[in-house]
Amino acid sequence: MNAKASPAEIFSRFLPLTSLLLIIIVWQFAATGGYFGKSLPSPVAVVNQFVDMLAEPVGKTILGGHIWASMRRVLTAFAVAVLIGIPMGLLMGWNKKAEAIIKPIFEIFRPIPPIAWIPLAILWFGIEETPKVFICFIGAFIPAVMNAYTGIRFTDPLLLDAARSQGANLRQLFKEVAVPSALPAIFAGLQNGLSLCWMCVLAAEMVGAEEGVGYLILRGMDMSNPAMIITGMLIIGAVGALIAVGLRYVERWVCPWKREISM
Repeated sequence: MNAKASPAEIFSRFLPLTSLLLIIIVWQFAATGGYFGKSLPSPVAVVNQFVDMLAEPVGKTILGGHIWASMRRVLTAFAVAVLIGIPMGLLMGWNKKAEAIIKPIFEIFRPIPPIAWIPLAILWFGIEETPKVFICFIGAFIPAVMNAYTGIRFTDPLLLDAARSQGANLRQLFKEVAVPSALPAIFAGLQNGLSLCWMCVLAAEMVGAEEGVGYLILRGMDMSNPAMIITGMLIIGAVGALIAVGLRYVERWVCPWKREISM
């Protein structure tokens, strides 16, 4: 039989809702206080804008079509970054020769912000879908490589020694010890890469796009419609958060031994 939750536990469960309500209240006062003029719409105006865009097209499609366009670009770039970045990071972390060859080149390109690639991406691929996916790929690729590399490099030597003492060969050490040990770091990189993907798609869709949430924000600026701008910003945050939650559930399934600190 489950014990009843204490008042402190009940209070902690309502803290996220309390913080959201506080933000909405402050937002409402700021919107009606006159300081920002008409440049900051009220929460009600943003909700009305959201409802209108569900049925009325902005550009070529309605809101659902714009969300799907952004999600398609982000998920495509994210999948390619995972398929290439994680094996590269694992190889760099496990093989010293591969590290010596790949890491110097990688370190040169790693500090370059993804949006700095936009001019080259347009020159290389034009203004269709490919440059947008490419920019998002750059954003997810760097964390995928670095976290996989770091996770392998920080494998506990005691685990490796214990496996060797049981007769494990090099392949078994990598597959059954090093990779499982690196999984939490790999998933941390995937979370960071996914967040960067959503940041990059916003910038990418502001250049030559005709659909997508970034296009909505740019269209709102052109139309002097701050409610549309804020709606697009909130949609990016909400969809990105939902995908991140899904990724955390996958992590719990793949890494059941990982436990979070609770106070």
